[in-house]
Amino acid sequence: MQLTIDHDSPTPPYEQIRHAVAEQARTGTLPVGTKLPTVRALAEQLGLAANTVARAYRELETDGVVETHGRRGTLVAATGDTAHRLAAAAAAAYAERAERLGLSLEEAQASVLTALDVAYRQRS
Repeated sequence: MQLTIDHDSPTPPYEQIRHAVAEQARTGTLPVGTKLPTVRALAEQLGLAANTVARAYRELETDGVVETHGRRGTLVAATGDTAHRLAAAAAAAYAERAERLGLSLEEAQASVLTALDVAYRQRS
């Protein structure tokens, strides 16, 4: 697993870890079933606090990118289906909420496009 932390970046280290692992899992650089280093080992390797790495792992687990199996460790999950399923559920929830708020289709779509634009620009 290739990870480096840019300590001068405005992006917090846990988010850099989360993004890098998620991207490597998505592209197959980290194949399904790959065991990630322990929290302590990765924290030591990157020169970070264990809590920072633990937060990244928790968020990756919440996103369905990794699965934690007790003594077996943290493994890369089959993210393709999980990521699409979670995104579809979030989109459905947004659509229901936008409709309840009385937004037109165009207003709801504009809100989504603005949010996506902001989110993807923050990554860059």
